[in-house]
Amino acid sequence: MAEKFLEYKGKPLVRCGDEIYYGDMSESHIVKFAILSKDADGEPNKITIQLLKSDTELKEKDRVVKESTKTTMFEALDVGVVWLERSLKA
Repeated sequence: MAEKFLEYKGKPLVRCGDEIYYGDMSESHIVKFAILSKDADGEPNKITIQLLKSDTELKEKDRVVKESTKTTMFEALDVGVVWLERSLKA
């Protein structure tokens, strides 16, 4: 039986520790969110967003297309979704 992932706007959203991946690996790009720090309540307050090529045969540094840092998960997700939608349209 195939594993069912949480989806956001029709794309898989998968968490592994403090990293969250958004997008479908069968498409050209995905987005990686890395939670770098959290506040006293455990809420993320520094998140790195990376638009990555989904080709896993490339070196990690060669996969990075865009990168930014945000202070809330909402801001990070908003930027990541826009980046992914634009890259998949191109």
